[in-house]
Amino acid sequence: MGRGKIAIQRIEKSTSRQVTFCKRRNGLVKKTRELSILCDAEVGLIVFSCTGRLYEYSNTSMKTIIERFNKKNEDHHRLMDSTAEVKLWQREAANLRQQLLHFQECHSQLMGEELSALDIDQLKHLEDQLETGLKNVRTRKDQMFIDEIKELQQKGSLVQQQKEELLKKIDLIHKENAELKKVVEARRAEEKESLNPSHAISNGYDKLYPNSLQQSQSQPQHRAPSDEAIILGYSLKLKI
Repeated sequence: MGRGKIAIQRIEKSTSRQVTFCKRRNGLVKKTRELSILCDAEVGLIVFSCTGRLYEYSNTSMKTIIERFNKKNEDHHRLMDSTAEVKLWQREAANLRQQLLHFQECHSQLMGEELSALDIDQLKHLEDQLETGLKNVRTRKDQMFIDEIKELQQKGSLVQQQKEELLKKIDLIHKENAELKKVVEARRAEEKESLNPSHAISNGYDKLYPNSLQQSQSQPQHRAPSDEAIILGYSLKLKI
């Protein structure tokens, strides 16, 4: 008579559970040892009981086995991550290609090409889009013209203001030149009046004092600056 099968579920009785744990643990360690010997495998076994007690077995160093396991696990996750990233970028590239084809098709339709596949409603919608776009373009163009006209008007006002200021300066210079001419003419008249009596007196004494007359004529005389030089100097002073 065969032995009855045990249901694979948690054993409620603690004593029976502990006995089963010891038997199954010993059997698992035995099978692990046989596997490592028969197949020349590197095996590590770690078991925690329900009370938190640790049981372990390894045919080599447990630390070496754990490090090897962690390295393989990291390589596996890295491979999975790189594969998932490649798939993600492939999906993104496919979406971008679809969007590019859609935009190229829309551009061709807006240019009046490839319209044979469109029905009446689609053509009407395309016509509305073109009219809206044309309206926006004209509005923008008119606004640019208005802005340019305002800018030119501002520049014209500034030029007109500068012109008026220059005209005022020119009138002021003309007035000052006229006053300067009057002063120069008055000085010239005074010099003429002062020269005529001295000339008459000198004629009376030329015979009496010829040597003194010749000496006075031989000495250099300091001439007054000309009228043109005075006007030019005064104009340069005003400009500075």
